[in-house]
Amino acid sequence: MNTLRAPEWLPSFLTPFVTLSYPTQRPAAPDSFPDSPYYGGGLLDGCFIITCIAVMAILRDSLRLGVFEPFARWWLTRALRKSKAKLKQNGVANGHAKSNGGTVEKTNGKINGSANGNGHAAHANECVISKQEARKLHRSVLRFAEQGWSSVYYTCQWLYGLYVHRNLPTAVLDPVDVWINYPHIPLAGPLKFYYLTQSAFYLHQILILNAEARRKDHWQMMTHHIITVALMLGSYFYNYTRVGCLVMMLMDLCDIFLPLAKMFRYLSLSTLCDVTFAGFWLSWLITRHFLFIFVIKSAYYDAPRIIPRVWDPERGHFMTKGVYVAFNAMLVSLQLLQIMWFSLICRIAYDVVIGQGADDSRSDSEGNDYSEDEGEKKDR
Repeated sequence: MNTLRAPEWLPSFLTPFVTLSYPTQRPAAPDSFPDSPYYGGGLLDGCFIITCIAVMAILRDSLRLGVFEPFARWWLTRALRKSKAKLKQNGVANGHAKSNGGTVEKTNGKINGSANGNGHAAHANECVISKQEARKLHRSVLRFAEQGWSSVYYTCQWLYGLYVHRNLPTAVLDPVDVWINYPHIPLAGPLKFYYLTQSAFYLHQILILNAEARRKDHWQMMTHHIITVALMLGSYFYNYTRVGCLVMMLMDLCDIFLPLAKMFRYLSLSTLCDVTFAGFWLSWLITRHFLFIFVIKSAYYDAPRIIPRVWDPERGHFMTKGVYVAFNAMLVSLQLLQIMWFSLICRIAYDVVIGQGADDSRSDSEGNDYSEDEGEKKDR
């Protein structure tokens, strides 16, 4: 099944894990990806998804431990020490200025002595970081690294999704073409790869959600991921892949801005955080509410008008009243969940406008933060 694409040295039982399964003849006159290999779909695609999940886990930890955590720890430690040194220096200067018996020369001499005398400057400015500050710094380092992986993934995957979308005869504002000539089989290699990697990512996210400490919106995020995986796998095996590609491309854009805004916040770069959050707010509004409504409208009105209500698995044709109702119900559920989140996003945006800055109350608070010191306030 996979031998056309598999290396000769690879054992046959490993082939489905590293290559796209079910290669087939390219259509005589394909309307997309005319130079790409084409594939069918089946249960062996789950093997490739498993490999993608493993690769994503390795990449996530490699970037987190090898790039994002060291950078954040260096940045935040340097900033904290500079801040403490500045406060300490100002305190010494102010204390001498207010002393009754002191003179300007004595004050200057004290400061210069602290700064230059006998090499003690480094020790004076090398301020000790308290345990409480270390815990806050460590938390920010971990959060920065987590969001770093998300920013890398969504940027790469949105660009790849845009490439797939531009090679399909579909339009965002009038997505009627996603239903014309259904079923759209076989699948071009780039499209199949896009679908399987996206499915792997959200399955990986479900594993992460349950492996890490639960946050305030755990069940909302879990519901979102389950609906997303159900829509992706259902549309894949029922051959509604073109509408699936369109939805994924729309959804991923704003997910580039959100982790970036959080990363800037953890680095205490307030202006960059607020500007990036404004981009997130605008992209969310446009893609997930305005443009996504066109998809829901087309699924509700155009799909039953264009696709015959026939159940014929041999031809890859799956359209019944049950499929139609279930598909639209999940799209609407996804939109309702996004409306709930958008109300929270608007509240944060209001805080930015009145000068309080963006503060993510959506998913970064955990019930057991700083369990060593339960009386300590969270850094919010």
